[in-house]
Amino acid sequence: MAKYGILVISHGSRSEEWVRLVDEAVAAVELPVDVPICSSFLEIVEGRLIQDGIDMLEADGVTDLIVVPLFVSSGSTHVDEIRYALGVQAAPSLPTDLAPFRVQAKVHLASPIDDDPLIAGIVLEKLKGLSRDPARELLVLVGHGSAEEGFYERWRLGLERLAERVRQAGGFAAADTALLLPNELPELLARWRRERPELEAIVAPLFLSEGYFTERVIPERLQGSVHRYAGRALLPHPDISRWIERQVRTIFSYEQVRGYGGKTSKVNL
Repeated sequence: MAKYGILVISHGSRSEEWVRLVDEAVAAVELPVDVPICSSFLEIVEGRLIQDGIDMLEADGVTDLIVVPLFVSSGSTHVDEIRYALGVQAAPSLPTDLAPFRVQAKVHLASPIDDDPLIAGIVLEKLKGLSRDPARELLVLVGHGSAEEGFYERWRLGLERLAERVRQAGGFAAADTALLLPNELPELLARWRRERPELEAIVAPLFLSEGYFTERVIPERLQGSVHRYAGRALLPHPDISRWIERQVRTIFSYEQVRGYGGKTSKVNL
């Protein structure tokens, strides 16, 4: 009989606060009581890496491993190398130091965030207090991005679709997107200033948690432009937990588990 377990993978950080926010979001995921869940990290967080999570879940008897990549874009090169290391794809698209994982369970890989409606709602909520008159405002959504062919295009597609969701939900006059890699933000704001000077630019970051990019890189690249900046990342927000639940449900129906009534499983962290 199959036993499901959930492995949530995020990048990792030296910031204890960054790790804490991810762990709290994972701990708030509601699952059947006998379905274990584990928060793991691609790098940096020693003792909490992906192989540690796999080992912990398999030691708990998991035969079917649902992997949820807590990354904001399918254009992330990290998502590609994780797919390879899990055995989901035969080879990485780019050279990687990530070796294949030891995994006995059957792997079921969910999708990253991209343009999920729940995430659009979080972005819009984080703009409260900054947006004053959406009908006269330009929403600019900023993501990390990638200079690699193919990955850049996936980053841009997901970001554009998400920005349009936020624009429609918030009633903004227009929406656009900029990636930090390559550096698109200064020219984009300058172009909008030339072509639509009546619109006020509202700049919002699309990052999982606040840190170096939201607090330093984006503000530096905004210098000299006319804008209002919402430096708030996706976490903390309860809908990150709901998003994880929804990704799990694309693979595993909770209702098939006897006795499920919205109960929370034990959490292995």
